[in-house]
Amino acid sequence: MTKQLIVRGAPQEYELKKEAWKSLESHLNRRNIKKVLILHGEKSWAAVKTYFPELSITKAFHYYGGQCTDSAAEKFASLCMEEQFDGIIAVGGGKVADLGKFVAYKVHLPILILPTLAATCAAYTPLSVIYDEADVMLRYDIFPKASDLVLIDPAIILQSPRELMIAGIGDTLAKWYESHAIISQLEVKPVEVQVAEFAAKKCREILLEKSTEALVAIDTQEMNQAFIDVVETNILLAGMVGGFGDEYGRTAGAHSIHDALTVLPDSHQQLHGNKVAYGILVQLMIEDELTEIKNLLPFYHQLKLPTNLVDLGMHLTEEDYQAVAERACAPGEMIHLMKETITPDLVIQKMKTLEEFTR
Repeated sequence: MTKQLIVRGAPQEYELKKEAWKSLESHLNRRNIKKVLILHGEKSWAAVKTYFPELSITKAFHYYGGQCTDSAAEKFASLCMEEQFDGIIAVGGGKVADLGKFVAYKVHLPILILPTLAATCAAYTPLSVIYDEADVMLRYDIFPKASDLVLIDPAIILQSPRELMIAGIGDTLAKWYESHAIISQLEVKPVEVQVAEFAAKKCREILLEKSTEALVAIDTQEMNQAFIDVVETNILLAGMVGGFGDEYGRTAGAHSIHDALTVLPDSHQQLHGNKVAYGILVQLMIEDELTEIKNLLPFYHQLKLPTNLVDLGMHLTEEDYQAVAERACAPGEMIHLMKETITPDLVIQKMKTLEEFTR
């Protein structure tokens, strides 16, 4: 199996520390950035705007619109050219980060990302997941340039909703299962792939060991080391898996199932990481890894991660199953990187078997 292997290991700079955002202006000055577009979320911005530092440079704040789409990227790219911005700052979650990276790529500007939660590794990775206006996932675009800066204040992320941290844990847990499904097929593992494999294994190890204690930190609003470790696992370690492994370490079955579920409007109410967590179990069912599913179920139940479609609040018709399975098995989908021969009929069978197995 020969896939693309280009190392995009990390942002140019990454910093996690208490009150990290206060150093933002110095980071801008070092890059000679004098006029910035600041893209932000809605609820997240309301929660964190008091922490955003006063900047002496010229700045324009814009709500990003709620989704990373081609049209949104074009809109803000045009704005950057019209207003002659020389940098972009994205403040918020994964979709804001993705849109910021996408716009920055289009207009060749530096992108600085200030995460407000740890629900995905989007702040770390040089790619964007693109959706259409109906919230259906279209594709992901990989960029030839990493983000210029990721600046994390763990105290800000500590205030993010508990369910978003849990979704991030579900999304990051997939790094091991998806990369292992691909890397385990290799007779020779390049050093880059070994780094990706190490990072993926470490993701699983830290999350299974420290997630419960990290969630206690959110519940009590008292920082602990487990919380910081899980934040860095969801952002940094998770980003390293695809960053060093490229197509050997990016996605396989779990994310293909997630992407396929987006064709059903009922799935849009669910967080990305919850759908990926469900996708892990579907992938393991395809691999006939029933023992591993049994091993994971107590962890899922403890965190209230979805173990089946009912937990996702979804009730699929036969037509729904067919639509999801056909999308999951579309040509070019990463599910085909698994060693098994994947067909729509197999996906439907395994999804239905998982429903029975987990009830």
